[in-house]
Amino acid sequence: MDLALTEEQQSFRQLAREFLDKEVVPHRAAWDRAESVDISIVPKLAEIGFFGLTIPEEYGGMGGDYITYCIGMEELGRADSAVRGIVSVSMGLVGKVILSHGTEEQKHEWLPRIASGQALACFGLTEPDNGSDPGNLKTRAVREGDHYVINGSKIFITNGTWANLCLVFARTGGPGPKGVSAFLVPADTQGFESREIHGKLGLRGQATAELYFTDMRVPAGAMLGEEGEGFSIAMHSLDKGRVSVGAGCVGIIEGCLEASVDYARNRKQFDRPIASYQLIQDMIADMSVDADAGRLLTWRAADLIERGEPFGTAASKAKYFCSEAAVRAANNAIQLFGGYGYVDEYPVAKYMRDARVMTLYEGTSQIQKLLIGRAETGISAFL
Repeated sequence: MDLALTEEQQSFRQLAREFLDKEVVPHRAAWDRAESVDISIVPKLAEIGFFGLTIPEEYGGMGGDYITYCIGMEELGRADSAVRGIVSVSMGLVGKVILSHGTEEQKHEWLPRIASGQALACFGLTEPDNGSDPGNLKTRAVREGDHYVINGSKIFITNGTWANLCLVFARTGGPGPKGVSAFLVPADTQGFESREIHGKLGLRGQATAELYFTDMRVPAGAMLGEEGEGFSIAMHSLDKGRVSVGAGCVGIIEGCLEASVDYARNRKQFDRPIASYQLIQDMIADMSVDADAGRLLTWRAADLIERGEPFGTAASKAKYFCSEAAVRAANNAIQLFGGYGYVDEYPVAKYMRDARVMTLYEGTSQIQKLLIGRAETGISAFL
């Protein structure tokens, strides 16, 4: 892949890859087995600039454009998708939405801490009974004087047990999307409880949690945006998040491709490198094409964001294609490795397990198809 990059983008890619190859790749299998990333990696990631991508310098970020952001997410996906999720949720889903919808006070309070890695954030949207239908969430926030009292629960929340800040979506009005509002809630608020979910198929090193809110009182000033804007804020954040997932999936494909090419050149069967066999090259060719196609889709969405143009459909296409392609690439890589691909001595088994969830979160593949279909036909298939 040699698309035109600026000198700054090329430098960041090289810096990111060298750092991740030294600080993350050697540990990813151990973190996966232990079901916990070493959290001391967070300030190191922040020092490189991962948590400050696209956040203006006035708020403690490193600035940069959305192509650079995609480059960072791709390199993180290639190294370890569990680590990518830590960055993507804290800085991407939460930090960016504070930047776009927060007051100046909220921006100055939280963005420097997120960009520096001093604070991790989580995105409290998904509930036990509402995954693909967040407009009908049940968590409720009731106004009492100059506070809101929040009761409810969330599930599958990345960074949930590590977070210092939670962006909580709760119902402040009537049924449906227009009754939802958003709140910035410090994790040490009384009535806030988190419990880690263990035994996941993939992203095992990432802290995924259930959250519980019991008579949790938050000041009215903690509301992000206006009352009733929570659903639109969540959808805006997820649109950008899908670009991150797409880029991370390109990283998975690239990781599968690199591992497969190296293995195929060195592994011999019938006195020949297996790279010399046509069906091996068939699988490698599919990975290579999917990597380039996925990268172009994510970069197109990033370019639309950069130019201030509508990008939601482009983000859905990128997320849908790249997540499904990552599963294909990991499956092919395991097939190419044979029995060795089934054990964690090699990275392809982890790529497979991590890739599978990419088709589920931040909008399933089926939801992406409905969004793309609505854009093409002008008719909504959502009830």
